[in-house]
Amino acid sequence: KRRQKHRPKRQPKHRPKRRPKNLKRSPQKRRTRSSMAGLNKVMVIGNLGADPEMRYTADGSAVTNFNVAASRRYTASDGERKEDTEWFRIVVFAKLAELCNQYLQKGRRVYIEGRLQTRSWEGQDGQKRYTTEVVAQDVQFLDSKPGGAPRADDQDGPMDLEPEDVPFE
Repeated sequence: KRRQKHRPKRQPKHRPKRRPKNLKRSPQKRRTRSSMAGLNKVMVIGNLGADPEMRYTADGSAVTNFNVAASRRYTASDGERKEDTEWFRIVVFAKLAELCNQYLQKGRRVYIEGRLQTRSWEGQDGQKRYTTEVVAQDVQFLDSKPGGAPRADDQDGPMDLEPEDVPFE
């Protein structure tokens, strides 16, 4: 009799274990869209349309309101230069509200960072009214002179480029 060498059985290629269909994932491993965080952030650079208005709430906290105009310049497909202006209602609270009321005035250039908020109220005619505003969390005064004079490095605004001028398109 001939002796056979003992050879180990060939193992099949590694395959990941499949979870039986009747087993569910544990709750901590399950990811759903509802568990993902949202983002509500607004950044605006523009000029004040009027002097800020400050008032105080019943508990003595300062609230300042003002409007900011942000413009964009572009060249239309027919070659005509155009400018669009978007207006934003800004609301600032507490110490920042007092600073804005003290230092800002019509024409000043500002950077606003905050979140969008929509409020509703009932008008005098009984109709429900809505407004959307930016609740500012950070305000930076961009021009150095109180008259709203533009800075030397900001004469023409954003640079206009034609699509063929962009190297990475």
